[in-house]
Amino acid sequence: MISDFGGVLTTPLIECFLAYQRESGIELEDLGKAMALVMEQDGGLHPLFELKKGAITEEDFTRRIGDALGRPLGPMREIYFDNLHPNEPMIGLMREFRADGLRMGLLTNNVREWEPLWRSKLPDVDEIFEVIVDSAFVGMRKPDPGIYTLTVERLGDGLRPEDCVFVDDVELNCQAASELGMTAVQFRDNEQAIPELRRVLGRA
Repeated sequence: MISDFGGVLTTPLIECFLAYQRESGIELEDLGKAMALVMEQDGGLHPLFELKKGAITEEDFTRRIGDALGRPLGPMREIYFDNLHPNEPMIGLMREFRADGLRMGLLTNNVREWEPLWRSKLPDVDEIFEVIVDSAFVGMRKPDPGIYTLTVERLGDGLRPEDCVFVDDVELNCQAASELGMTAVQFRDNEQAIPELRRVLGRA
């Protein structure tokens, strides 16, 4: 069993982005335009993707996007994490799967400097997940096939993608997992995802 973090084991990420828009006064559309400008300046490298691969620092990202906007970004991480909360029913499900003897992996696209903050939202992460693959520390991000393969390899015991169930809230990430042979469940809400995961894992 391989799970995403943000938007699956937490409340929806859109709530964090909308809170940032509300509190900073920076429209998400303008933020997107600034990222597009930086991407053009950097020869097609998307700054957010580079940040989540650990290729650039949070400080560099914040400065470059602020320059493109013509104003400082402000306390992005503080607003983001103030509005990110644990999804206790899904966390409980993962804890149950681990207790049932399933091999458990966490695969997250994240920011290197944010690791202590996201881990604080899931204090028993290391008890539930025996393998944690964070994009910012491995130089790849979903939906790159390599990061899924790495996660399966780290779970060990001769596991293959075909042996794994993957859950993520992003359709593109689920499609990439399916193309590798995993059984993918796109998380929409607890009422849909929890029974679907129980069914595909034979724990209905």
